[in-house]
Amino acid sequence: MQGNKPQKPVKRITSDEQKAGFTSELLKTRGLNTVCTESRCPNQAECYSKKTATFMLLGKQCTRSCRFCSVNKSVSPGVNIDPDEPSKIVEAVKALGLRYVVLTSVTRDDLVDNGAEQFAKTVRLLKDNIDGIKVELLIPDFNGRESLVDIITKSNPDVIGHNVETVPRLYPEIRPQAVFNRSVSLIEYLKSVNTGYLIKSGLMVGLGEVEDEVIEVMKALRSAGCDILTIGQYLQPTHQQVGVYEYIPKEKFESYRRTGENLGFKTVYSGSFVRSSYHAEEISGIL
Repeated sequence: MQGNKPQKPVKRITSDEQKAGFTSELLKTRGLNTVCTESRCPNQAECYSKKTATFMLLGKQCTRSCRFCSVNKSVSPGVNIDPDEPSKIVEAVKALGLRYVVLTSVTRDDLVDNGAEQFAKTVRLLKDNIDGIKVELLIPDFNGRESLVDIITKSNPDVIGHNVETVPRLYPEIRPQAVFNRSVSLIEYLKSVNTGYLIKSGLMVGLGEVEDEVIEVMKALRSAGCDILTIGQYLQPTHQQVGVYEYIPKEKFESYRRTGENLGFKTVYSGSFVRSSYHAEEISGIL
């Protein structure tokens, strides 16, 4: 007598998986982009399971060619900005029940305002339609144009972040279209016109920098007025991006955290899987 064929065990769908699926489907049906997906963030599943995400404005095509990033590149994206994108984000935030929203974007050097007004419009719409909402922005450098930064600050965000990403020596290789001093000057300008927001920046380690260089970056950021600093391990998204030079031990991340706190940062979030928007609500400490 032939025995019954063994059945494959039925996979149980956990609550976290259901929430992650809900988040993913919601974003897809509304045609919204996230840096979580486009940058292949290792924390995507965790964040989606918490029904949160970092919304990415201005399309999927970036005009910069940073060698650590897997977001699509195009000098001339040729994509019109979706005028309904801000309202779609408001709808998604309501559906997800978020109290804290993080907005970022691709860099759009091809646009007259580099996309500044789309940031501002989205912040204003969120603030006008959701009582008590807090909004964090992670902005590009806007080519150092202070008039564009003013558009951002006047929209009344709660946190404004701009990442320096790596140490100055590695910019020609890792961020060839960016300028370290321009990024630091942007943070200085944000501090000089501060209307009550926190200022944030972040960098990756494991790209070939040395400890003294990281500490010098921390000092420069703190001197410029940066309040919150994130430090995380660089992980190669695909084979097309620059490889990992070194995996930084846990003890070194802890050392960087202590150094940053001694320099006067309000918060230093340092660890292997830390990303600039990871646990953003908790580390801002403003809710």
